[in-house]
Amino acid sequence: MESDVKNGLLAASRVFGGVAMVALWLAGLGLVAMTAIVAYQVFMRYVMNSSPPWTEASSIMIMSWFIFLGAAVGVREKFHMGFDVLLYVLPPSGKPVLRTISDLAIFAFGFGMVWFGGELALRGWTVRVPVLGVPQTLTYLPIVVSGLLICLFVLERMALRLAGEPVDDVETDQIVSEA
Repeated sequence: MESDVKNGLLAASRVFGGVAMVALWLAGLGLVAMTAIVAYQVFMRYVMNSSPPWTEASSIMIMSWFIFLGAAVGVREKFHMGFDVLLYVLPPSGKPVLRTISDLAIFAFGFGMVWFGGELALRGWTVRVPVLGVPQTLTYLPIVVSGLLICLFVLERMALRLAGEPVDDVETDQIVSEA
């Protein structure tokens, strides 16, 4: 029974890894698209003397998508802020507790993104971005999607930690044990 749960968690972790990879690719494509749009805007403004009105709004919207998707992937890959300084002085038994506290704080932040970003997205449904003609919801939706991914990635890490899988930073543990 216990191995079935662990196998299920590992399978879910592979799925979340795929989701993170898709989010990272979308963020990368968004960065490329935004760069192309801004280059087009610069060319049109300074060479053709006729800047298209949609370029700035669309590049900002794309930028919010790739920033928030990248932030969610950063949480899964543990590129976020943590209590690393305290990990150097804690005994090995206290490190998982501190990492879980950090994960709970990150989860709360992600949940706040979903909750309050969702409120903004719902309020913006009837408002249109003037030059694009799309609902303003699309400018707030990255907050919701990123918050949801952050929550899922943190829950994944905490579940794997509870199952005894090595999800914590072994480099920090090795540095402390060598000191």
